[in-house]
Parts: sequence; C-alpha cells; structure tokens
Amino acid sequence: MSELVALGKAGVAVRKANDVGRGALVGYLPAGYPTYDGALDGLKALVDGGADVLELGLPYSDPVMDGVTIQRATEIALAGGLRTRDVLSTVEKIAAYSDVPVLVMTYWNPIERYGVDRFAADFASAGGAGLITPDLIPDEGAEWIAAADKHDLDKVFLVSPSSTDERIAMTTAACRGFVYATAVMGVTGARDKPSELAAPLVARVKAATDVPVGVGLGISNGDQAAGVAAFADAAIVGAALVKALGDGGPAAVRELTEELAEGVRREPRAAAGR
Repeated sequence: MSELVALGKAGVAVRKANDVGRGALVGYLPAGYPTYDGALDGLKALVDGGADVLELGLPYSDPVMDGVTIQRATEIALAGGLRTRDVLSTVEKIAAYSDVPVLVMTYWNPIERYGVDRFAADFASAGGAGLITPDLIPDEGAEWIAAADKHDLDKVFLVSPSSTDERIAMTTAACRGFVYATAVMGVTGARDKPSELAAPLVARVKAATDVPVGVGLGISNGDQAAGVAAFADAAIVGAALVKALGDGGPAAVRELTEELAEGVRREPRAAAGR
C-alpha cells in the first residue's frame, strides 16, 4: 500500500500543509444551516479563507457530543427539512467547487438507517473523502470499516485524554485520514483557553501511529490555532465558525477562517515533529 493510500484524502491534505512547515486547518459547519444554500455559501467561505480540510456536519436529532452552538444550528437545519440526501448533494456541490477534501461528521444512527454500504457508495460518488464518527468505536465498526475500505474512504475515529494506551493503539490502527484527538472532556464549544490535556494526548497518539493527529474541541481564534499547530498536525475548529456564520454570514466565516489559517502558519513545524 502506498503512503498516499494509507494516509487517505484528508491525511494527504494535512501532510501537504505539514510539509511546507505549518499545521493544517480543518473547519466544521453543519449542512443545512442556516439554510441549504446558506450552508453552501459558508463552506465556500471556508475554502476561500484557507481551510485545508472541510468537516461537514450531518444534522441529527440527538447530538450528544455537541455543545449548545452546534445543537441549535443542527436543530434549525432539521426544522428546515434537511435530509441525508441533502447532505450528500451538499458534498457533491462543494467537491465540484474545490479539491479541498470533504469529511462528514456524523452520528452512527443516520448511516445505519440509510444503509452503510449504500451510504458509502453514494458518498464516494458525490466526491466525499470520508467520515468522522464520534459515537462509533473501531471495535464496533466492522461494517463501516469494510464499506470505507471498499469505497476508498477515510475513517476518522476519536481518542480522548481518558483513552488508555491500548485504546489509542487500537483506535489509531483503524484510522485513515487523521486521528481526531478531543482536547477536552465534554461537549464541543469555543473556549477561552485551550486544554492543558491536548499536548500530552497528542504525544501519546504520535507514539502509537504515523497517521496525522488533529486536535479539536475549544479552538476559537488565531492565537489558539497557533498554539495547537505547535504540537499537532491539524487544528480543528467548529463552534466558533458556526457562531460566525450565524452572526455574520459567509463574510464572517471567511474572516475568521483567514485568522485561523494565519494562526496555523505561525509556529514552526519543527516543534510538532512527525
């Protein structure tokens, strides 16, 4: 297996950023918020502002990992009638707009309802790169892992500060694209300062794998993105971008994305290692 195949589409994008001496920026927005077209405009603003990977949320009625900002956005999307097929068409339109990889962040229930292999096939046909699955662990994900491998899709699983070394090794072995390191215990949301648990967690993950490591949960500005880029391969930003879209539309998303993109370029990659 070539290194590019092993890395997956998102992993290649992250390493491309790392290889020019910077961290990568992964930006999240939910499909259908504030409207179907509004989400498209927000995602295009992410691309134009300098995001290296897009994380598109598939709205779900019971988003147990998400904080208030993202919960409210997904409630609005669902109230507007958004369905899984609309998420797939959003992926298709964004993939046509840009070659920035599009990952979908989704709870597992909607994928099961749609049909795992059917979703993987339709998602790959739409130009999607892979899934981030916060409530699916690799030891319970055989059906998804098989479908993802069949359709050449990235598999992004999560680790947290409470993960044992054994759990980290098992999880990272199943990942393709990058490993999602949740820097705080609890739900998503912008925070005033980054978690002190992030750097030690990334060090533990890097000891277990060569797959890139992205840090999410809590990053809200360029300074925090710069701090994360000093030790992680990618900074993952969600709630702050969702708030920007709600408050100021696509222009605010692009402005914040540009600030975050400048942030991940500040710290020398030598500090992060490979």
